[in-house]
Amino acid sequence: MNARDGARLAQQRADSRQNTACFVHQLLERQRKARKGVTLNHITEDNKVQDKLDDQAKLTDDHESTTHSRLLTKRQLSEMAWGVRELSKKLGSIRLKLKVKTVFLLTKAHDETLIGYTREVADWLLSNDRQVRYTVYVEQTLENNRRFDAKGLLAQDSSREGRLKYWTNELCAKRPQTFDFVVTVCFLTKFDYENFPDTLTTSFRDGVTVSLRLRFEGTVMRTQRRDGQKEGRDLVEELIGEEGEDSRTHAPDGSFEILNDIVVDRGPNPTMSAIEVFGDDEHFTTVQADGVCVATPTGSTAYNLAAGGSLCHPENPVILVTAICAHTLSFRPIILPDTIVLRVGVPYDARTSSWASFDGRERVELHPGDYVTISASRYPFANVMPHGRRSEDWVSSISRTLQWNSRQRQKSYQEWSDE
Repeated sequence: MNARDGARLAQQRADSRQNTACFVHQLLERQRKARKGVTLNHITEDNKVQDKLDDQAKLTDDHESTTHSRLLTKRQLSEMAWGVRELSKKLGSIRLKLKVKTVFLLTKAHDETLIGYTREVADWLLSNDRQVRYTVYVEQTLENNRRFDAKGLLAQDSSREGRLKYWTNELCAKRPQTFDFVVTVCFLTKFDYENFPDTLTTSFRDGVTVSLRLRFEGTVMRTQRRDGQKEGRDLVEELIGEEGEDSRTHAPDGSFEILNDIVVDRGPNPTMSAIEVFGDDEHFTTVQADGVCVATPTGSTAYNLAAGGSLCHPENPVILVTAICAHTLSFRPIILPDTIVLRVGVPYDARTSSWASFDGRERVELHPGDYVTISASRYPFANVMPHGRRSEDWVSSISRTLQWNSRQRQKSYQEWSDE
């Protein structure tokens, strides 16, 4: 393959990655292209800053360059974060009218009450009373669920045949463009269930107001073992110092998109974890604790709150770092800007390995020398907001569910009567 063929192939790959069915992600891609002087392409694992590239260098690791935010420079991360915030403000003041034909229903498949609610929503969407013949996707585990009674739903009307389908994790990962609109039952719910017919009718007919929430991109980095170099290695020196092309110390081993939090903890080990925390090119601290929770503003009300972290409005562009049962009196939760790339790792001299979990679902063992990079994702989470109730909705939510600042009101002083 010559340089010209390689350049054409690389451009075709880049173009195919830029094609996305998500309306918000399309806007972000157009925004990046329109911004002058900012290039997010051609950042490689070996060299994060490449101001001058020749034609041959443009072919190196193009897939990694346009996918992973951890490879971006400080300036590029700042430009990316600024672009997301700018778009979020614009989307918060307008209504988006979407052509919805395929609806994705997400619920807790182990909760019988929520399964009943999900059936009612599916029944409403499949009804002939709707002006649009919606196709409804529910979790595959509900196909034979007695409470959901899929056969009973289809038996009500022959027109429903073929319009009730089932999604799997594999389908969501490989073909997310299949779904036009996602309706959650219980997850991030901002609307009263009793009013769901009016809410969905208004959303489909008049449009929706969208808010963008910060997501993390987490990547597991595995230490590269070499003969004669297993002893005496220092994780701080390896991550702070620059790596050469022939002496790379770590390699990526899987990436995750995170909405709530990334937790690195001791796992099944009886002793506490030793964890190194890095920010950009600085070593922040060494944590002796049960673990460390790195949360998004959306996840600030979950594990982060239980560990003593701060509550944070979901529109704040920040990263929350909280220790879990720290073995010190001086560690306090910290809040960092979303332009920082965090690295949380296990030192080589740690007594035991640690475990990393991503949104409480994936569980990965981190051996001594391994670490996790955490950075703001280039693709935020778009969710529908009640029109004109952005901040009020969040405050009422934490007051209702967490009883935030709930106490008996203090009585006022009353003057003594002379009588």
